[in-house]
Amino acid sequence: MVALYNRVSSEVLKQRMLEETEPRTTISFYNYFPIENTKEFRDYLYINLDSLKVFGRIYIAQEGINAQISVPTNNYEAFKTFLYSIEPLNGLRINIAVDDDGKSFWVLKIKVRDKVVADGIDDPTFSMENKGRYVNAEQMNTLLNEQDTVVIDMRNHYEYEVGHFENAIEIPSDTFREQLPMAVDMMKGKEDKNIIMYCTGGIRCEKASAYMLHNGFKNVFHLEGGIINYAQQIKKEGLESKFIGKNFVFDNRLGERITDHVIAKCHQCGQPADTHTNCNNDGCHLLFIQCERCASAYDGCCTEECQTIYALPEDEQKKLREGIDKGNMVFNKAKARLRPRLNSEE
Repeated sequence: MVALYNRVSSEVLKQRMLEETEPRTTISFYNYFPIENTKEFRDYLYINLDSLKVFGRIYIAQEGINAQISVPTNNYEAFKTFLYSIEPLNGLRINIAVDDDGKSFWVLKIKVRDKVVADGIDDPTFSMENKGRYVNAEQMNTLLNEQDTVVIDMRNHYEYEVGHFENAIEIPSDTFREQLPMAVDMMKGKEDKNIIMYCTGGIRCEKASAYMLHNGFKNVFHLEGGIINYAQQIKKEGLESKFIGKNFVFDNRLGERITDHVIAKCHQCGQPADTHTNCNNDGCHLLFIQCERCASAYDGCCTEECQTIYALPEDEQKKLREGIDKGNMVFNKAKARLRPRLNSEE
């Protein structure tokens, strides 16, 4: 019988991945389409993708699929053949990572969820069938030069902070479910503007565009394939990048460099920096931006308190973090937590 879940520890699998010499390609894809039996579909995917040595994170829901994975480069064509054998996914656009060393994932996780993107929408009349118009990189650049264009970033603060499109509006929340009604409220009075929505790979902005249309907006667009696809297109076609800085990604890399601009600051010293890291204290694991100097000074930790804990023997660290739920800290707005100490040092 084929195992449908991983049974090896994450630490062992990560070490195996880091020691791999076989090149891997990091990709992402999504599609909104009805899935009647999500459990059956999930197991079917797991059996086939595991046989191709695919790592990564895939969410299945009755509304569709959302995937960020790495595939052994030699298996990429076999992977595509399998993916396209699934009728609703035949010919689907696959986003290939921009700045990729293949060390993005080390285990395959496929989970069934209520939604592929948690949106908080409970209106039964809402439908993904009516969504905004796709724009490619060239069209995006053209629209950005027009006066009647408003560009909205549908990502979280920590993503926007390290890179975004010129003049993009940030929706000040770290949850997509909160951003949707906020975007509607912020755009009131701009119903006749060209509204372009974008995100990392396209899945959030596609749903956001449908939500804006559902709420009475007319000229709504969304960037096809998100920033990842945009970056590939401008490189291929020799276009100017209107996106500046880094594109945050939800895997081990934590970022893809799109341009050389460093628009963020170290959360500890305030110097220019755009490298995200998770605090080395496993009882914290806060996501924050840290420059090389502070990484050395604080041993990769976010505060002196965490640095002190990190210096303790591992068994003492384990005792201290027993019962701690750090899940909400992994992708969190670090500045708010670090700011009091920064102010005391300025």
